[in-house]
Amino acid sequence: MWGGRFAGGPSAIMREINASIPFDKALWRQDIAASKAHAAMLAQQGIVSAADAAAIAAGLETIAGEYAAHGVPENWDLEDIHMVTESRLAELIGATAGRLHTARSRNDQVATDFRLWVRDAIDGAEAGLKALQIALVTRADEHAASIMPGFTHLQVAQPVTLGHHLMAYYEMLQRDRSRFADCRVRLNQSPLGSAALAGTGFPIDRDITARALGFDAPTRNSLDGVSDRDFAIEYLTSAAQCALHLSRLAEELIIWASQPFGFVTLPDSLSTGSSIMPQKKNPDAAELVRGHSGRIVGALTSLMVTMKGLPLAYSKDMQDDKVPVFEAAGLLDLCLAAMTGMIAGATFRTTRMRAAAELGYATATDLADWLVRQAGIPFREAHHITGAAVKLAESCGLSLDAVPLTDLQAIDPRIDERVFAALSVDASVASRASYGGTAPDQVKARVAEARLALGLE
Repeated sequence: MWGGRFAGGPSAIMREINASIPFDKALWRQDIAASKAHAAMLAQQGIVSAADAAAIAAGLETIAGEYAAHGVPENWDLEDIHMVTESRLAELIGATAGRLHTARSRNDQVATDFRLWVRDAIDGAEAGLKALQIALVTRADEHAASIMPGFTHLQVAQPVTLGHHLMAYYEMLQRDRSRFADCRVRLNQSPLGSAALAGTGFPIDRDITARALGFDAPTRNSLDGVSDRDFAIEYLTSAAQCALHLSRLAEELIIWASQPFGFVTLPDSLSTGSSIMPQKKNPDAAELVRGHSGRIVGALTSLMVTMKGLPLAYSKDMQDDKVPVFEAAGLLDLCLAAMTGMIAGATFRTTRMRAAAELGYATATDLADWLVRQAGIPFREAHHITGAAVKLAESCGLSLDAVPLTDLQAIDPRIDERVFAALSVDASVASRASYGGTAPDQVKARVAEARLALGLE
């Protein structure tokens, strides 16, 4: 491959450190597609004959069939997927195979293949995110009025509905989808034809190959075309943010599935047992989603550190760009599928959730709001009065709505019997009817909007 420049071949150490075929073989579909587009363009431009281009295309089709059936052979002496394919093409069609590399370099070849692969990964993430959103919206619709405690600092704060809680994750995932979509727009330019770094003297037409591969346009600068890995970093940034959202949801499911909470029973198919404690049902899928988020964030860090000090154009460091992206993409797809299964198959114990919402004086804010609305008291004063009422209720071991009216009036005489209508968890939830609030009607409205956006209506 290196021609006459070197007197001897690489040492065993160089062979091992230099070979990327063990991992970049994952690019074979993209490499075949880009090579076919390149060969067709060379023929169209009169750079190679139509007969040679046809032979190259037929050979590449044969190779694709072999790879699909038997996998890509790992010939470390050939270094990478590009040379493994070119070598096999030479075995099939002879010296004509050498014409395929006219007007291109492995530098623009791998940059093109990698963009195509990341673009496919984005499309996969989009499908996984949408599936999870559908599961969330479906369950939120079922539980638009199911009351549970809302938390701040993991302390009971105010009553909310389970549907409202689940729809919060729908919104997070919607932002994730928008980030991936933005990334896809920016990456969708073709480096093919940038050659090694300076372009080529052959009369190629880069628009032809860009269109053939579904790119919007060729990259405008050959140096940037071969050295840019922003698209991979941006993909990993989007994946890391998505993984953080999945990890937060996983953490909540883990907490909710514990016996002290008992809010949810996760499906058996996504849980495990203990080798010694027969009573255990462990939320291992959720825990692994939580754990995998760290690996995805680590993949982002790894690639950013690799790229941070590289001069233009291509450096061999960039061979290390693919492993973190491949790993993160695989983990993200798996996490999305696991989370979709958990949400779709979970049994929510709404009676237990409601009981928890009725503890912890979750309607205290409703008392303060009632004092503002009905007695015209400034909120800060109402806050103080409510704090005294909560302290009294706590000392008596009573819920707030069980404190006798006379005791409440001893704290502030402006409180009357109408207050009790505001102190139930149902009244509290129903009152939060501002746009985006937890009132069941608001949840139903957001679910309807989401179903429309997801194409379910």
